[in-house]
Parts: sequence; structure tokens; C-alpha cells
Amino acid sequence: MAASRTAAAKSAKTNARNDDILKQYSWSGVDKRGIKMKGEESAKSETALKLDLRKRGISNPEVKAKAKPLFGAAGKTISPQDIAVFSRQLATMMQSGIPMVQAFGIVSGGQKNIRMQNLLENIGSDIASGTALSEALSKHPLYFDKLYQNLVFAGENAGVLDTVLDTIANYKESIETLKGKIKKALFYPSVVIAVAILVTAILLIFVVPTFQNLFKGFGADLPAFTQLIIAASDFLIKWWWVILGVIVGGVFLTISSLKRSRAFAEFVDRLLLKIPVIGQIMHNSAIARFSRTLAVTFKAGVPLVDALATVAGATGNIVYENAVMRIKDDVATGYPLNVAMKQVGVFPHMVMQMTAIGEEAGALDTMLFKVAEFYEQEVNNAVDALSSLIEPMVMIVIGGVVGSMVIGMYLPVFKLAAAI
Repeated sequence: MAASRTAAAKSAKTNARNDDILKQYSWSGVDKRGIKMKGEESAKSETALKLDLRKRGISNPEVKAKAKPLFGAAGKTISPQDIAVFSRQLATMMQSGIPMVQAFGIVSGGQKNIRMQNLLENIGSDIASGTALSEALSKHPLYFDKLYQNLVFAGENAGVLDTVLDTIANYKESIETLKGKIKKALFYPSVVIAVAILVTAILLIFVVPTFQNLFKGFGADLPAFTQLIIAASDFLIKWWWVILGVIVGGVFLTISSLKRSRAFAEFVDRLLLKIPVIGQIMHNSAIARFSRTLAVTFKAGVPLVDALATVAGATGNIVYENAVMRIKDDVATGYPLNVAMKQVGVFPHMVMQMTAIGEEAGALDTMLFKVAEFYEQEVNNAVDALSSLIEPMVMIVIGGVVGSMVIGMYLPVFKLAAAI
């Protein structure tokens, strides 16, 4: 009997979940003026949509399920940029006096991404049933992290939710722009290495064997450099599958280790901070994230100790995350923020001095925003400089690889010409 009740409960939960899933339909009908209308909407079923259309004055509605595309039937994944745009839209509508439930209906109706539309409609349904926005967002932690939830919660308690949402929108947009700059900075060196490896592989597999067949008729010893290139070509042709397997396996193992091992992830983060140019960009990025995130949370009314606990994971680097957690512990015992920052030894003197001034003047959030803006600009300048430096570097690397191959292949020809 107990087993049957459990099964019935599970079945009921499954049916409830299925009922919450919205599907896309296209419809057509005639309104009260006799004008033919059509559109596309999400609904739980054809029957539910037809009933809703009749309530809105559409007679004889015809409803058809939209055909799913061959690829990406479930819609695009929800990106952080989607969340940033949603935050801006919701903040704008609330500042205009539009009720939250209606605002969610407007925003969700304008979404082209099915997943994003379903997400917003589910949150809107929770809010319509009396759930607070922060609680509704907490049901979707994959898209709304603790920082987002805490800021909304603080805004609700202080009665300034529209202002907080506007601050969140600015914050999300700034952080996503910064992330894009970091990805760009790491992308360029990766491209140089990948292109160099690809060009070398093509030359060793397709070009060198042609010269090798030609050299067999010389009947003379080949220069050491030429022999080295030929040996590399033979090795690559014979063991290419092993090399490819090692590369793919190494990439997979590295990514897996970064996700599962915090010690390995910390080692990689420390290594990145020590790389010339790239390391400075990573330092400035972490400081900018720390400053902006702490400024936003503190401005929203979150207590400093709680804010630091939330900020730690937003720095994007485990070295700085550990430092911020140590700062949190020191602040919790009564140390001023600037004194606690000095103890960890990762923040520049200017950051600590501006923090001290902000604490003394009672304008900590304002000073932290200025620090964030300064270091974000430093990241922008460094990435632009790196981009300019990479372009000639690509030509030098590829030219060096191709030139070395050409010299190695033509050395026997020059040697034979000299002998004649």
C-alpha cells in the first residue's frame, strides 16, 4: 500500500511537471471587428490556448503546434548575456511603474529563445501566485546565482527593488564586457599556437615526404638539420594517431581536472597570473571584478561580511577568492577592510588607499566603483595592446616555421650545387 502511494505521488509530481512545460503554437482567427488575426504564443496545450483566445475575442481560432527545427529543437542555451538583457528590461519596466507580473509577461513574450521564454514564464507564474521575486529566482540557481538572489532580496527588504535591478543590470553588463575582454586576451595566443602547429603538421605530412623521395637519388649524406626534419616527418606520419590521442586526452584531462580538483585549478590560476602580459590582465580583471561586485552588494545594503562571502566567488580566480575569504574572516573579527586587504598581499597600494579613503568618508561603494572603472580600463588597454602585438607575432611564428622547413629541405640542394 505504501509503495503504491509513493508511486502515485511520483506520478502526480511528474504530471505536474509536464503540465508546467509550455509549448509553442501558431494560431489564426477573426477578431470582433471581423479582421483576420494570427500570431505565435506559448501555452500548456492547444485547448488552453483556444480558450484563452476566445476570452480575448478571437472567434473560430485555429491552433497548430509549431514544427520543431531539425537542430536546436529545445532552443538556444540561456547565456549570461540573456540574463543581463532581461535584468535591464525588467529594471526599466519597474521604474516605469509597470506591475511585476505584467512586466514578466511583456519581457517573456518578446523572447526568441524558447528556453529563456519558458524560464521567465515560470518565474512570472510563481510571482503571480504570491512568491517573492528573490524566492522565485532561487528555484533557478543555474541562471541566477547567490549574488543575484542576495541583491534582489536586499532590494525587496529595503523597498528599492527597481533601483537594485537597475544596478544589477549595469553590473551584469560590465562584468560580461570584462569577461569578453579576458576571453579575447586568451584567444589570441591560443590561435598563434594552433596555427603554428597546423602549418608544421601540413608541411611535415605532405611537403617533406616529396623532398625525401628526391633526396634518395642524391647518394650523399644529408645535413643534420635536414635529417632532423625528415625524422620528425616520419614520426608524425607513423604515429599521428597517437599524437592526436595524446592531445585530445590531455585537453579532456585538463578540463576535467579543472572542474574536479580545486588544488589543480588553483595551480593553473597561479600560473596564469605569472605569465607576462596575460598575467597582468588577469590581475587587473580580478581586482575589477572584486571592486565592482563589492560596490554593488554594499550599495544594495548587504552587510560587508555577507557581501565579501558573496564576492569571493565572483573574482574569477581562486587565488583572489582565497584572499577575499581571508579578508572576510578578518573583517568579521573587527579589522577595517583596508587593513584586512593589506594582510593578503594581492591588492595594489592604490586599491587599499582608495578603500581606506572610502571607509573614512562613508563612501566605500563610490570609491570601489571608481577602482573598478580604472582597472576595467586597464584591461581594455592591455587587451588592445596585446591584439596589436599578436598580429605581427603570428606572421613571425608562421614565417619562422615555414622558413625553417624551406631551409632544411634546400640545404642538400645547396650542398650538391657547391660540390659541383
